[in-house]
Amino acid sequence: MANQVPEEVIEEVRKANDIVDVIGEYVQLKKQGRNYFGLCPFHGEKTPSFSVTQEKQIFHCFGCGKGGNAVTFLMEMESYSFYEAIKFLADRSGVQLPESGIRKETSLSKENQSILSAYEWLTKLYHHLLRHTKDGKEGYTYLKERGLDDDTIDTFQLGFAPNIKDFTTEFLEKKGFHQQLMVKAGLLSQKDDNSVSDRFSGRVIFPIRNHLGKTIAFNGRAINEQGPKYLHSAESELFQKGRILFNFDLAKKHIRKESEAVLFEGSMDVITAYQAGVKNGIATLGTSLTESQAKLLKRYVDTVILCYDGDRAGMDATYKAAVLLQKVGCYVKVAPMSDDMDPDSFVRKYGGETFKEQVIKPSTTFMGFYMRYMKRNFNLSLEGDRIKYIETVLKQAALIESPVEREYYLKELSNEYNISMDTLTEEIRQFRQKSGTPEDKREQDRHTNRKADAFRKRKRLLPAYQNAERQLISHMLQNPYIADKVREEIGAAFNLDVHKIIATHLYAFYEEGNTADPGLFMERLDDDDARKIVAEMVMLPLKEDISDKEVNDYIRTILSESGDRVSIKALKEQQKLAEQQNDPLKAAQIAMQIIEIQKQLKNTN
Repeated sequence: MANQVPEEVIEEVRKANDIVDVIGEYVQLKKQGRNYFGLCPFHGEKTPSFSVTQEKQIFHCFGCGKGGNAVTFLMEMESYSFYEAIKFLADRSGVQLPESGIRKETSLSKENQSILSAYEWLTKLYHHLLRHTKDGKEGYTYLKERGLDDDTIDTFQLGFAPNIKDFTTEFLEKKGFHQQLMVKAGLLSQKDDNSVSDRFSGRVIFPIRNHLGKTIAFNGRAINEQGPKYLHSAESELFQKGRILFNFDLAKKHIRKESEAVLFEGSMDVITAYQAGVKNGIATLGTSLTESQAKLLKRYVDTVILCYDGDRAGMDATYKAAVLLQKVGCYVKVAPMSDDMDPDSFVRKYGGETFKEQVIKPSTTFMGFYMRYMKRNFNLSLEGDRIKYIETVLKQAALIESPVEREYYLKELSNEYNISMDTLTEEIRQFRQKSGTPEDKREQDRHTNRKADAFRKRKRLLPAYQNAERQLISHMLQNPYIADKVREEIGAAFNLDVHKIIATHLYAFYEEGNTADPGLFMERLDDDDARKIVAEMVMLPLKEDISDKEVNDYIRTILSESGDRVSIKALKEQQKLAEQQNDPLKAAQIAMQIIEIQKQLKNTN
């Protein structure tokens, strides 16, 4: 692992970045006891098995086994090199890294580095043109007429690509960017005759940033009659519409603060709402919400408010998004929007405060929206349609886990259609029974660490020598004195190869003068399996004070197994020799000895 950054600087960076805060920017963490739990970002799950220990500054997933410290988390999460992870943490905490004598490794290909650089140059150029030149005045006037102020324009780095022949093509060429790569990146367009032209000429530019704030694509809005109204960059390795949420980089901290996200349909809705004070807004990029985007939101927040257009298409999109969000475990609310309005037009007509007070704050539950939405599918003046509507609503209500919420909507139906509560309640009971819905799935939430319990139970079922090795190495990881004693007694003579690897690295770690620091030790391990097992070991519940007798007992158990294995191996070689010498009696006697030793081992374990 290339590590040219001075150790004292790396240590300063680590101390300046609490692992709970770092991982909390990617995962919604909730404290349970001494640890924090959340949904693992490395594998799909609906109940939390991802644990973060503030005391030890490490993370471990009881589901997939991933584990490490803040640095290795970023290396896994972002595919960062070691240097990139340290640089990210240094920038985050204001620690200055030395500029000279360091090889600045990057995990990005040269091609992607070039694409990101081109987008960065053009973002600055288009924004400068819009704000400060005649060439950008047309775009600036359009945005001002849409009600945006200069601060908002600057925050989102909105720009304008002038309608000047080959303006962008020539600019990129002068900066040394390869033309075909810029076509691939979606910044230039190639015509049928293979000539190349500017892709976004004459359009207002909305930069699309990834979660780290890097521009990875543009959304160009036509302000004259010139082709499609909106034009996105072509999809690439860096930009995939179904995996990106507009404004997520700026909204993340506000989503955590508000404990809810507001999901809009369009980027202009987000920007207008942001200016109005709703800063936890994000949007899809001209497509329906995808499962990938829904899962991303669930990692960060439990509650999502859907604020789509009020027309039929907007209602349909709201319903689809709500179903998908509920599927991944989000609690969904729906902001009321009149038929002829979208969020952007509402803010411009009535103002930001009215938008917050009359649209965002009075958001209804999904069930309240569902009842209104489904009414459009039935002619409620007809008796048959009324019955079908009530049955449809009851099936949905049967999925509600809160008895209070269920009863609330049953009373609404009872009052509106003059049906007794007993009848409605019995119908709900039957629906829940048929669907196999448990009476209270919230029980799952009271056991979010059940995977950890199952994990510990599995470990208790391991053979005695394996448990002894795991317990002993766990103590060694947190006590250099015990590690030194074990090194003198058995060295690396553990029975499992991965334990030998861990012990050998740990001895070297302490010999370098390091103190007990499991997170730092894991960072030094190149072997993924070894790192996972170390994470498991550190999470084991240990006695704070372990006696020399207990350490000796562990050592004795390990050496006993090692000796028995040597004995069995030697006997098997003798048995093979006896067979080769055509001495079946001796071979059978040796076989009985092997069986007896194995039986004793089984009884011991």
